[in-house]
Amino acid sequence: MNKSRPILWLLIIAAVASAGYYGWQKFGTSEAGKTQTAQKGPPRPSAVPVSVAPVQKTDFPVYLTGLGTVQGFNTVQVRSRVDGQIDKLEFREGQIVKQGDLLVSIDPRPYQATLDQAKAKKAQDEASLANANLELQRATKLGEFATAQRVDTQRSTVAQLTAQIAADDAAISNAQTQLDYTQIKAPITGVAGLRQVDVGNIVNASSQTAIVTISQVEPIAVIFTAPEDQLPYISEGQKAGALKVIAFTTDGKRTLAEGKLAVINNQVDATSGTIRLKAVFDNKERTLWPGQSVSTRLLVRTLKDATVVPDDAVQRSTNGLYAYTVNQDNKAELHKIKVSYGIDGHSVIEEGLSPGQQVIVGGQFKVQPGSLVSTAVASSDPTQNKVRQQ
Repeated sequence: MNKSRPILWLLIIAAVASAGYYGWQKFGTSEAGKTQTAQKGPPRPSAVPVSVAPVQKTDFPVYLTGLGTVQGFNTVQVRSRVDGQIDKLEFREGQIVKQGDLLVSIDPRPYQATLDQAKAKKAQDEASLANANLELQRATKLGEFATAQRVDTQRSTVAQLTAQIAADDAAISNAQTQLDYTQIKAPITGVAGLRQVDVGNIVNASSQTAIVTISQVEPIAVIFTAPEDQLPYISEGQKAGALKVIAFTTDGKRTLAEGKLAVINNQVDATSGTIRLKAVFDNKERTLWPGQSVSTRLLVRTLKDATVVPDDAVQRSTNGLYAYTVNQDNKAELHKIKVSYGIDGHSVIEEGLSPGQQVIVGGQFKVQPGSLVSTAVASSDPTQNKVRQQ
């Protein structure tokens, strides 16, 4: 009994020591942490990463965009003006032919015979005229021994034969023209299309089927439309000179050619509210081809010292357009804006922003007015990274 009492006390002391150590760990450490946290203050909110770009003041070209169709500057359907059999085709499909080049040869023999006949008739009438002139001279020399009736009759015969020779000259000219028509020549310089007839076929002057179509491609034309409300700006721009027109592929990714506005149609299409325009291109590289569809841009005017921002900065809501800027404290500010024009990834700001401000062009979905942001400058060079850390 005496031996077990010291052991009992040792166990009680150990239990009390354990309880004290546990209480110190739980409450003492917690109080120290609270004291340290109280000294540091509340945690700072994390900055929202965004990319920014400057609001620029620059000249801004105003383009009217649309769709157009390429047409040959001149297009000719080559037909025969005489009847006959085709002896030879002198061109190749797709060949560039020059004005005056021989295209088709038609059997000339019937027309050569007609020409020879007309020439023979003229020679016959010339001989008759020569004889009539001699008779008139003889009658005139006889003086009073020749009756007046005889002299007058002979003069009439000479006049008739002279008129007949004039008719013979006209017949010869007509026969020569018909003979020349058997040699069909290119009326313009251009590209020959697919032929519609072959050697050995009979062609007729009354036929509506063309032998071949020739289209002039240097220069070449593009027909496109513009809204009627832009007509005053187009007309005003033309007073200063021919307006520039740029032709692109239909996806707008590749520039094909640059030309000038040549014609404004004489009336507006009341159904669509558009007006047709015609632009002319030199087309030395032959990037444009008749029948091709293209996208067009007509430079109407250039805005001087316009306020310009990237399109990505313009945001839309039920209350209208707005944009975020970053102030000197790296906090976001919301600005309501008004946009007048936009093209090629840039917009003209009429109200709401000033040159020199930094607008947010990426990461806006996490931004609220007053949000702390960390900025990265957007790069306009496509070969470089999209943003440059700042």
